[in-house]
Amino acid sequence: QVQLVESGGGLVQAGDSLRLSCAASGRSFSSYTMAWFRQAPGNERDFVAVIGWGGEYYADSVKGRFTISRDNAKNTVYLQMNSLKPEDTAVYYCAADMVYFSSDRAKYHYWGQGTQVTVSS
Repeated sequence: QVQLVESGGGLVQAGDSLRLSCAASGRSFSSYTMAWFRQAPGNERDFVAVIGWGGEYYADSVKGRFTISRDNAKNTVYLQMNSLKPEDTAVYYCAADMVYFSSDRAKYHYWGQGTQVTVSS
């Protein structure tokens, strides 16, 4: 069982940066593939980034602007978001599971409550 708590969201202007954090409780954090998804109003929950044994992988919409990382000693995964755009506005969710490097939200059983990111133009 893993519990996830996101933090770091907020209201920023276009071009600004934010760093989201996701703190995990439970054992064997280093064994979990960790991912970020986001959901804008009226949209489905979309893949953003994943980090696991296969390395890192990003959605095309954030590639070059966002960086996912993890600190296994702190049981925490991060999402550094640079050059933010209004279209990045969404609730950002952290997800975890023992899957191999998936961008499919159906593969993840453990989810955080989400943190709101709003980017004004």
